[in-house]
Amino acid sequence: MNSLKLNDRKILVTGASSGIGAQTAITISQLGAQVILSGRNGTRLNATLEQMSGYGHQIITADLTADSELNKLVEQVVGLDGIVHSAGIVKPLPVKFINQQHIEKVFNINYYSPVLLMSKLFKAKKINKGASIIFMSSISSHFPHKGGALYSASKAAINAYSKTVALEYASKKIRSNVISAAMVKTPIFYQTEKEVSKEIMDKLGEYYPLGFGEPEDIANAISFLLSDASKWITGVEIVIDGGLTAGMQNEIFNSHTGI
Repeated sequence: MNSLKLNDRKILVTGASSGIGAQTAITISQLGAQVILSGRNGTRLNATLEQMSGYGHQIITADLTADSELNKLVEQVVGLDGIVHSAGIVKPLPVKFINQQHIEKVFNINYYSPVLLMSKLFKAKKINKGASIIFMSSISSHFPHKGGALYSASKAAINAYSKTVALEYASKKIRSNVISAAMVKTPIFYQTEKEVSKEIMDKLGEYYPLGFGEPEDIANAISFLLSDASKWITGVEIVIDGGLTAGMQNEIFNSHTGI
């Protein structure tokens, strides 16, 4: 289907040095996009670039929590047809230990940076009519877990922000959507595997009817939202979780009935 192609579209991907961001850059390059890869680690960005197809790609190393580097990024990009905000951190912490510094650390990356970047790009008129904007969120925005107060709140905030962008820029056919993912096999996933027992990971896996996700599963959905095949989709949140949330009540029921 030609409507799924991204030929010569200029797309900015933040957090492109690893995980979902890196896989998204690779996948959309295979569909013809010209990708601007952004992240803090230039070496890892180059590693992503080496796996990409096509031509015309660009690396901009930037710490998006620094205003000067946000400005540098905005100055260097032109005529964006798509933006994928995939940079983020988790930083689990019990509520009684949360302080101002912790709040700022999580929100600076997960909320303030993408919001301020969008403001600067809009003001500088760097986003083309008909562009597609995608924010990576999490099912934790709806189903918080112990220790996840800051992460869940930051993702819930970005969900609401995306809907506002969709409403304010619909007249320019600029679309804004959110993908809320469950556990995907990214560096954060593998770090979690090291920190908890195999029994815990196995038990957690039982809640996923289709198993844990792969970065490609998310990148494919992002590609769809960047393409013309989704031109009538805006202001929505797409949950990609391998059936986790569909089966939550089922798991509770099974644990009490033995079915």
